[in-house]
Amino acid sequence: MKYTAAAAVLAALAFLLLPAPLAQAKATAADKPTVTLSKAQAGKGGDITVTGKGWRSNALLMMLICGQSTPARGVPGGTNSCANAEGLAVTTDGKGTFTKKLPVAEPPKPCPCVVHVATVTGDKAQADAPFEVAGHPVEPLPKQQGGGRLSVLTDTSLEGSSGLLAWFGAPPSRKFVFTVGNVGSAPVKNPVFEVGTSHGVFAPQWEEQQWRGTIAPGKKAQIKLPVELSAGAHGNYLVSLKFGGKVLAEQPWGVGRPWGVTVFWILLCVVVPAAVFRIGMAVVDKLRPNRRRGGRGSRPAGRHRTGRIAELADRLPKLRLPQGAVAADEAARTPRTKPPRGPGKGSDAATNTTTLPWFTPDTDPGAGTAPAGQLSAPSENSPTTKGNT
Repeated sequence: MKYTAAAAVLAALAFLLLPAPLAQAKATAADKPTVTLSKAQAGKGGDITVTGKGWRSNALLMMLICGQSTPARGVPGGTNSCANAEGLAVTTDGKGTFTKKLPVAEPPKPCPCVVHVATVTGDKAQADAPFEVAGHPVEPLPKQQGGGRLSVLTDTSLEGSSGLLAWFGAPPSRKFVFTVGNVGSAPVKNPVFEVGTSHGVFAPQWEEQQWRGTIAPGKKAQIKLPVELSAGAHGNYLVSLKFGGKVLAEQPWGVGRPWGVTVFWILLCVVVPAAVFRIGMAVVDKLRPNRRRGGRGSRPAGRHRTGRIAELADRLPKLRLPQGAVAADEAARTPRTKPPRGPGKGSDAATNTTTLPWFTPDTDPGAGTAPAGQLSAPSENSPTTKGNT
């Protein structure tokens, strides 16, 4: 009786507890994002209606048509195999649903094709729906490596520095370092990784890079892949690593502003106006009208005024002075020379006697009143007389 009662109690508990995991699994499957299409086939230039459910509320999504992809394998070639130019962004509502028309475009890779929807920000989530582009070529999918699976074992890092040239706008570059291990049952030879860089809310730009080597099952290897941004890039970037259509790791990267470019433009804005000003001043100085001929600089202000005054003085009418005043003015301007001193006083008296310039001995008004013994100076035409011998 005791064992029967205990068994009955255990059966009741199992009946009550067993539906809980099943309900949990159903809820998990229902929360997985899904995508449905209004048409399974359409040609280029048309459009289809894409409906999504189970997404995060108010999430920003990107819708693309990708080639060489299936819902089971995802998008092995990354966004490089998608029609990125014709992609559209959509935001989910509060319930995590959306409905939007998507124009049909031919992807760069042949079909089989899918409509790929993935989150742009926040937690990674994606969903694919099979789609056929009418008139687009169809090729079989490439063989997938079976048995080998890679997993990132340690934290990733970015090594190296961009150098001084990045300060002047050169492309920043680093090495994405990570360690992977082969958790599969077959070796992985020359794996091809996809390295993507994204800035802000934009989707990553993926680039395929192949690592040369073989990773045996249960072994690990350190891999370094180069990462380079565009010229003049600055701000917060996110470097992502993908293998086999699955994102393995992400690493943030803060890139400083290229201040050398800013300094260059500031100097350019100062030097160019200064050079234009100097050239303009040189042209004005060369075309100035009062510039001396043959001279290099302009005429000084003081000398220019003096020349103007002299010109005005020459243009004024000259005053006519009496003949006597003119002669006196000329005598005053003529320098006087002292005769050599003689031994006698008579000679000094004779030399000190001067004649006014405007009178001659013959026309001297005081000649008639001279003493009887004084003779006037001989004229030029009178003969010379000899004295007593």
